[in-house]
Amino acid sequence: MKIVKDKAIIFRTTKPHLVTERIKNHKVIDQDDGTFKVAVRWALKEAQILTALGVKDVPSPIGRDYEWSGRFTPFDHQKKTSSFLTLNKKAFCFNEQGTGKTASVIWAADYLMQQEKIKRVLVICPLSIMKSAWQEDLFKFAMHRTCSVAHGTAAQRRKIINAGSEFVIINFDGVAVVRDDIVKGGFDLIVIDEANAYKNAQTNRWKMLNKLIAGVEWLWMLTGTPAAQSPVDAFGLAKLVNPNKVPRYFGQFKDQVMYKVSQYTWRPKPESSDIVHKALQPAIRFEKDQCLDLPNVTFVDREAPLTKQQATYYKQLKDRMIMEADGEYVTSVNAATNLNKLLQISGGAVYTDDRQVIEFDVSNRLRVVKEVIDESSHKILVFVPFTHTIELLKEFLNQNKISSEIIAGKVSVNKRSEIIKDFQTTDKIRVLIIQPQAASHGLTLTAANTVIWYAPVTSVETYLQANARIDRPGQHNPMTVVHIEGSAVERKLYNMLRSNIENHVKIIDLYKQEIDA
Repeated sequence: MKIVKDKAIIFRTTKPHLVTERIKNHKVIDQDDGTFKVAVRWALKEAQILTALGVKDVPSPIGRDYEWSGRFTPFDHQKKTSSFLTLNKKAFCFNEQGTGKTASVIWAADYLMQQEKIKRVLVICPLSIMKSAWQEDLFKFAMHRTCSVAHGTAAQRRKIINAGSEFVIINFDGVAVVRDDIVKGGFDLIVIDEANAYKNAQTNRWKMLNKLIAGVEWLWMLTGTPAAQSPVDAFGLAKLVNPNKVPRYFGQFKDQVMYKVSQYTWRPKPESSDIVHKALQPAIRFEKDQCLDLPNVTFVDREAPLTKQQATYYKQLKDRMIMEADGEYVTSVNAATNLNKLLQISGGAVYTDDRQVIEFDVSNRLRVVKEVIDESSHKILVFVPFTHTIELLKEFLNQNKISSEIIAGKVSVNKRSEIIKDFQTTDKIRVLIIQPQAASHGLTLTAANTVIWYAPVTSVETYLQANARIDRPGQHNPMTVVHIEGSAVERKLYNMLRSNIENHVKIIDLYKQEIDA
């Protein structure tokens, strides 16, 4: 493959007629031993046709024509990802979490809009990243484009979809609410983020998406962990992007990739990986350790809205704080106590004055934890500040068959050593739940490259030391730190932690900000 003067692509093929029948701007230059050297105009349409014909390594003219928008310069792997997407109308992007695939998609879509190939984009993603990832990244990387988040009541969602924004972001469950409006909305490209939500072709969610994409020319599905739990997970994804790559029925595909051990036990066949790889095409994948230009640590925010029950108690406590502060001097001790209670409500369990525990519906936050775990290719540390919440999370992971262990104050030194050894050297433990204060200096947990903060702490030193458990000698992968936030006090506290602001002297300021908000 050769580019001549930024105008022509020259390549060799044994079947020149496939090219000449579909591309007008071509020239057969010569023939040698059954292969033909062909030159075609280097433009988006021609590059897309060559890609569809199976010609390898076709370059997209996005690299020549596009001024990468936004305040940030794209990494090399992001440019390659954008290039790949512009050439494939239906495709997978399997780049690992933390590699910046959201920006790659935005740049690719923006370029297609410039080329008048598409007009509107619908992004379907988890609720937790609608604003914190997609909306914020659109403001960063395509600030000249209009963007709306379709969330709220059915009427609010319809109004937003019909308003005509170039990018519309909606959560998985919201699609069913406004399905007809989406169909009539004139969307040319549908982007599915964390696409494993559509791996099961038997679900209503999958069937609805399958109907939606029937009249849509472009579909990009993103996930960092394709078919991570079982080869059969590839079936639903392949059926949406390239149905010809898999059999018509799920049972036929299962027989291809699995063999039956007993009545209830199936195991992957040796050739299952190759079958899955072929089924999930066309695809691009960059792992974090391949992206040498990535920063060592990437910080990600995920929203976990307070449930109705949490919001009610949060407001009651905040109102009480306002009354307490009215005309009175508030000490840092009182401020810290009240802020801790707000954090406890946000996390799912609050301690009363007599040390009783009130447990809340915290399903939104638990769902976000699972989303991050599902999208992580390596092991994970989850830092949970409050004791009762640790037990709540452990029970949730057990219910979802995610192997985990706990390191907290009540765990003996010998038991901790055993857990750490298993975590670092075996596959017994996927998730380590840690009380931040128990993550002592010198503890090495480099088997993980993702940290989840279930809720923030109020100490910069504790925060930095906890993150340093994965950022140590022996770590071979770029790292991701995920902040889960559902309340105003959490957002403010994470900002202070990331800015290394000494919270013990700022706690009164934070307290005042919260009650004045």
